[in-house]
Amino acid sequence: MADSTRPYDVVLFGATGFTGGLTADYLAEHAPAGLRWALAGRNEQKLAAVRDHLVAANPANAALADLPLLVADAADADALAEVVATTKVVATTVGPYLEYGGPLVAACANAGTDYVDLTGEPEFVDRTYVEHNAAAEGSGARLVHSCGFDSIPHDLGAYFTIKELSKEVGGEITTPVTMRGVVRAGAGFSGGTFHSALTAFSRARQMKEASTARRRLEPRPEGRRSRAVAGRPRRDHDLGYWLLPLPTIDPFVVARSGAHLASYGPAFSYSHFAGTKTLRYAAGGAVGVTGLTLAAQVPPLRNALLKRVPQGEGPSPSRREKSWFTVDFVAETDGVKVRTRVSGGDPGYTETAKMLAESALCLALDENPNVAGQVTTATAMGDALLGRLQRAGITFERR
Repeated sequence: MADSTRPYDVVLFGATGFTGGLTADYLAEHAPAGLRWALAGRNEQKLAAVRDHLVAANPANAALADLPLLVADAADADALAEVVATTKVVATTVGPYLEYGGPLVAACANAGTDYVDLTGEPEFVDRTYVEHNAAAEGSGARLVHSCGFDSIPHDLGAYFTIKELSKEVGGEITTPVTMRGVVRAGAGFSGGTFHSALTAFSRARQMKEASTARRRLEPRPEGRRSRAVAGRPRRDHDLGYWLLPLPTIDPFVVARSGAHLASYGPAFSYSHFAGTKTLRYAAGGAVGVTGLTLAAQVPPLRNALLKRVPQGEGPSPSRREKSWFTVDFVAETDGVKVRTRVSGGDPGYTETAKMLAESALCLALDENPNVAGQVTTATAMGDALLGRLQRAGITFERR
C-alpha cells in the first residue's frame, strides 16, 4: 500500500469547487488531530481563499493557517505525478470525470497512491479498469470510485444487509440471494452532477464499448456468480412503494462487491429502484428521465441545458439542511427475508462530502483488507468505513 513516509496522509484535489469546498469544510472540522493533509487544484489564489475560509470557520484550529497548497492542473501529467507522490491518498471532486479524471487516476495507479472520487459515470469507471487496474495491482494502489451518494449508501447498505442476513441464517450464506435497493430522496443537485449525468446519457454507445472491453479483461469469481438485474416497474408490497428502475452506476458497484466477497453467497443478484408513494410520481419520474436521455442525444439541446445549469454551483445551506435520503433493502435467501435501511441528510452534497472525506481517512488511517487495483468501497474498506459512517451520523439499521 501507499508509503507511510510520504509527507501527507490525504490530498484533496478540486477544493475550490462546490463539493470540494464542502469536503474541505468537513475535513477541517472532523479530521483527527495530527492529520497531514493538503489542498490541491489549478489556481493558487482560489486555493488560498479556501484556506482563508477554513481558518475563519475554525478559529480554534490554528494549524489550518499552514495548510499546504499544491498547484496542479487536471491535464498536467507531470504536475499530477509530483502531487500524488507526496501523499497516501488523493480524494478528487473534479468532474465530469470522463473529461477531467483520467490523468489523475493514471498518476495514482503508477505511484501506488490510493484514490477516491465521486464519479457516477460507468464509462469512466470501466475505462479506468481497462487502462489502469493492472498498474494499480502492481503498485498496491487502491482505486475506489463512487465514494459519495453514488454509491456508498447502496454498496455499504447491501454489505450491511448481507451481514444481517448471515445472522438470520445462523452463519455462512449457502443458497442464492436476491436483493433490491429502493432509494428515496428530497434534495437539490449541483451543476457538476447535472453535467456528469447529461454526459453519460449522451454516450450510450461509448458506455457499451467500455463495458464490453472490461468484461473481456475482468476475471469472474470461481464457483460463484454476482450480477446486477434490471428490474421492472411495479408495486413493492414489502415497502409500500411504486418502483421505478434507476439507470445509475449503483447496481453495478453492488454486483462487483458481490463478486469479490464470498459472504454474499454462491449466487447474488441485485436490482436498483427509485421508490415513490404514488403511481403518478413514478410515471412522472420515468417521463423525466426519458426526456433528459433523449435531449442528451441532440447536441444543440444538450448544450442549451448545460448552459442553464453552470458547474460549480449547488443548493443553498438552508436547502441542504432540509434535504434527506433513505435507501431500503430487501434481501431473501431460501425463504428467509431481511429488511434494512440506510438514511441520512442531504445526499448529494453534505452527506457526499462526509462520505468522501471519511473514505479518504479510512484508507489513510485504518486497518483494511489487503487488496489492490480498482475495488469497491465494500471490498476495500468494509467494516472500517461502515463504522466510520455510523459514527458520523449516517444510519444503517435493521427494519
